[in-house]
Amino acid sequence: MLRLSVTLTRANPTILLKKEKHIWQRRFWEHRIRNEKDFNIHMDYIHYNPVKHGLVHSPKEWQYSSFVSYVNKGFYDINWGITIEDTYFDKIINVE
Repeated sequence: MLRLSVTLTRANPTILLKKEKHIWQRRFWEHRIRNEKDFNIHMDYIHYNPVKHGLVHSPKEWQYSSFVSYVNKGFYDINWGITIEDTYFDKIINVE
């Protein structure tokens, strides 16, 4: 156990100094939504993230998203954020 501790200290002493446990991302910061524009910017970011990272072609395809709920409430058009580029999974399984 002592050897593991020494290895971690050499690898990243900041983690030990701050007593971090690797539960949260190191770049996390709290943000209070200031107004409606700020809310919309954050919702766009959240809904477009799976598209941006090539996991799906459209926010509506991401099964874990609240996007469809927001479409049903009239906040988004169902075709918002669609891309025509290959997704990450299309490249893996060679879908054309």
